[in-house]
Amino acid sequence: MSDILSRIPVDALRVFEAAARLLSFTRAAEALGMSQAAVSWRIRDLEQRLERSLFTRGTRQVALTPEGERLATAATEAMTLLRRAVAEVVEADQGVLAITTLQTLATQWLAPRLGAFQLANPDLAVRVDTSAALSSLGADGLDVGLRFGSGRWPGLESRFLMPAVFTPVCTPALRDRLELKTIADLKRAPLVGDPGEWAAWFAAAGVAPADAAPPPRLTADNQAMEVAAALGDQGVALGSPILYGREIERGLLVRPFEATVALAEGYWLCYPPGRRLTPKIARFRDWILGTARSDPAVGEGARLAGREVGETGS
Repeated sequence: MSDILSRIPVDALRVFEAAARLLSFTRAAEALGMSQAAVSWRIRDLEQRLERSLFTRGTRQVALTPEGERLATAATEAMTLLRRAVAEVVEADQGVLAITTLQTLATQWLAPRLGAFQLANPDLAVRVDTSAALSSLGADGLDVGLRFGSGRWPGLESRFLMPAVFTPVCTPALRDRLELKTIADLKRAPLVGDPGEWAAWFAAAGVAPADAAPPPRLTADNQAMEVAAALGDQGVALGSPILYGREIERGLLVRPFEATVALAEGYWLCYPPGRRLTPKIARFRDWILGTARSDPAVGEGARLAGREVGETGS
């Protein structure tokens, strides 16, 4: 087998891959900037070297033989890998780093810190996308993802970034108006957030289900909207002391009770494993994991969740 491979020019496989993909010698010639005669000659030469027909020729079209189909699949995979490797070498750590992330994480934690990454990497422009899907990661120009979940996504490598922790938050005015001094006082407070998360929080605070507050009056499909309601003095929301640390530090929000609960899931950095050594991805990975490790709120939450920043998903 090695003797056969040594007799096959790489350029012949490149021509074959184009012709097999386009099912046309003419279109392959146009795509490669060659003449149709040159494409035909190189494919004929490849068939002679392999001693097998790879195409059946019709009057105006060609089709792959079974042997040609098998070789075409491998040739397409090989050329895709080569194109990607060449693009990464040519890129030479320049260009754009495209991040797909979640809206709340982007606005509350990433954006205020991203300037530090750009100052340290002036040769990289950064593009942030807040779509929810990971299916296009590694394609469509998207390099890395920041996502919430278990850290297990098929075809992706993931590193733990921060825990998903939550605690009651509200405005100082609402706390004082409702005189929130004990957890029992929450029974007369308008609650905002997921009923299941509130039940988990009451349980962690040592409150029996029968003694917990009534169901929340308002729920939303993301934490940003729920905490925005709390900031609007509309109730007590469950918010992350990591993501809303600035609002708490500035006194816009207060934590009437310190009990904090960690979900089983968390926030993860993920990327295609074949691109882990791409310079711009490696630089961003080192920066964001280092930034998370240096955040005291992340460290406190990680200890509560029993996780370690940077650990791999399993």
